[in-house]
Amino acid sequence: MADKDNGGAAPDGRRGLAINAQYVKDLSFENPRAPHSLVQVQQKPPEVSLGIDVAAQSLAPDTFEVTLTLHAEAKRDGERVFLVELTYAGVTTLTNVPEAEIPLALFIETPRLLFPFARAIIASATLEGGFMPLMINQVDFADLLRRKQEAQQSRAAASA
Repeated sequence: MADKDNGGAAPDGRRGLAINAQYVKDLSFENPRAPHSLVQVQQKPPEVSLGIDVAAQSLAPDTFEVTLTLHAEAKRDGERVFLVELTYAGVTTLTNVPEAEIPLALFIETPRLLFPFARAIIASATLEGGFMPLMINQVDFADLLRRKQEAQQSRAAASA
């Protein structure tokens, strides 16, 4: 981690990743059938689809904003029960991270650190919406990055 007494640089040239700030950038919860969706006897749990995306942008040399976007939609018998969308972000400073490893720090390690907070916000939003809290399973951000890179390569090959 970065050493605050050293102007943010890690001592002895060690690599560092520091989350300087984290925040809700956007949060939306929809309960379109309320109060009917809350008073009906629930014979079966809704089907929940989940989408996750990670993006990063440079703010300054070695400082980045990393956004973790979660989109969860619950349906029962084809009708939407609830929709929750969250963009949770962190400002990350990387110290002595080689150029080749920056994507790993931004798209794997940073979202791994942000995820528990985003998960808790989603659980709280669904609970406050009158439903059981939506507890999202742990995410393999390395696999998510790999799939995103493969999709980009496929699109590049298709347009060539």
